[in-house]
Amino acid sequence: MSKRFVVGYDGSEESKRAVQFAVSQAKSAGAAIVIAHVLEWSPYSFLTPEELEERHKRRKEELSRAETALMAPIKDSLSDSGVTVETEMRYGHVADTLAKIAKDVGAEQMFIGRTGESGLTARVFGSVAGSLAQIAPVACTIVP
Repeated sequence: MSKRFVVGYDGSEESKRAVQFAVSQAKSAGAAIVIAHVLEWSPYSFLTPEELEERHKRRKEELSRAETALMAPIKDSLSDSGVTVETEMRYGHVADTLAKIAKDVGAEQMFIGRTGESGLTARVFGSVAGSLAQIAPVACTIVP
């Protein structure tokens, strides 16, 4: 099994820097990268069957838009990088889902961009990078 690195990607400048850093590390290590995008999704169990059907339809549309607007362009931009690039999209809590993706693909390392979030918001809600650093199943590099 070849080495794989997972990199969290949301289209932000921070995540683009994380992708570029992951690519450089993957080149050095002879690894492939899995660019992972997580769409936040809360499981409402109290919805009616009609509401659940509508929600499922919206979910498919969101995945399609994310593939077209986020994942295809970043994958295309890395086509000449010399690194094998895979993509993965899932719904869930971002840090938990990225950790699960890393386990599922057998990643050896993870990369995530750090946003400049500070102040009350970060203290109350935490940050994805901070949460992932605590729960990651493999080494997690936070790229500034």
